[in-house]
Amino acid sequence: MDNVFAFFENTPPVLGALYATLFTWGMTGLGAATVFLFKTMSRSALDCMLGLTGGVMVAASFWSLLSPAIEMSAGEGFTKVLPSTIGFALGALFIFGMDKLLPHIHINFKESEGIKTTWHKTTLLVMAITLHNIPEGLAIGVLFGGVALGVPEASISGAVVLAMGIGIQNLPEGIAVAMPLRRVGVSRLKSFWYGQMSAIVEPIAAVVGVLAVTFFTPLLPYALAFAAGAMIFVVVEEVIPETQLDKYTDQATLGFIGGFIIMMSLDVALG
Repeated sequence: MDNVFAFFENTPPVLGALYATLFTWGMTGLGAATVFLFKTMSRSALDCMLGLTGGVMVAASFWSLLSPAIEMSAGEGFTKVLPSTIGFALGALFIFGMDKLLPHIHINFKESEGIKTTWHKTTLLVMAITLHNIPEGLAIGVLFGGVALGVPEASISGAVVLAMGIGIQNLPEGIAVAMPLRRVGVSRLKSFWYGQMSAIVEPIAAVVGVLAVTFFTPLLPYALAFAAGAMIFVVVEEVIPETQLDKYTDQATLGFIGGFIIMMSLDVALG
């Protein structure tokens, strides 16, 4: 790990954020590639992996984003927590608005949301996971931006660990897109293609995040909390409900606990 940290310490923050999110994109592609090995996956396994995704996102939201945002804010009491409160609320409201406007469909292919469209269900499913990935890429970019500004609460190790955690949870996300497509008859190649493309937004969001906080330094605590609020909204509104639609809620809950422990351990031990 020391060599990895050293590499990113000697890399410009914009490129560092780009490289980190190319890794998370690659992990999504690795998950999507399982369609070349299997045609179906049990619902229990899928729910467990989605639970793990939720656990990682919740832990990352606190340990990697909210906690540093609060620590770097000036003042005491309510004044100190105000930037994080505002940023968190705006992040959740941003995804709420996107959720209402952007056409997308859930993994079960039954629950569609957003404005009415004639887009194919395949496209709508990819759009759903793409919506999930916006705050993940943004979170990584904002942390790298904090490193560029020399903020003590933002470290290269913390940014890299966050990318590792998001990469871990992107693996089941890639499966969660590709496998349902394969199950309804989409070819292996197309299922893989759509699965990995769902994470292409992460490098874009990461670069935007770096540039935003670099040019507007006071935004950093707001931006960190913004990414956290967006991620929590996705978990509560999309990920957790998806795991409760079948009879494997216990497996999903255990997956969530495991994901939380993994991310918390990575952040505390390495970040």
